[in-house]
Amino acid sequence: MLMDESLHFIRLGTFLERADNTARLLDVKFHALQSDFYGAANAKDQELDFYHWSAILRSVSGFEIYRKVYRNVITPERVAELLILRGDMPRSLRASMNAVMENLLLVANAQSDETQRSAGKLRADLQFGRIDEILATGLHAYLTQFLDRINALGARISRDFLVPS
Repeated sequence: MLMDESLHFIRLGTFLERADNTARLLDVKFHALQSDFYGAANAKDQELDFYHWSAILRSVSGFEIYRKVYRNVITPERVAELLILRGDMPRSLRASMNAVMENLLLVANAQSDETQRSAGKLRADLQFGRIDEILATGLHAYLTQFLDRINALGARISRDFLVPS
């Protein structure tokens, strides 16, 4: 495909959708498994939790990356950190927003300044965020807010570029 605006818009959509899907997957799975993980009392429960968390990582091609980065037991906190804040994890929210910003800058027009600003703020929050702060305020609340912001960004992109003025 020619590397023109068409490709950049396709990539914008790809990375917005990737961020949305990763956030939804993490939110649903973290919520469903978190109480079980912290309540795991015996070795069998902990073994099952390992398989649950490793399945989440495998679903986003992150199991090997997790092992390479953390080299330790899989914990919910580290899974969340990997999938939210790690810029070197291709399916993380941060990596997705980095790609959104790159492509947004390539298609910028006279009316997209505010859209770029919104995307930049979202990326900065991910770049400078810390998992302990996110978990302290509540992962579900954080991911819900992220989903609201990413959906608003998609609507802004649609308004700025795709809807005829």
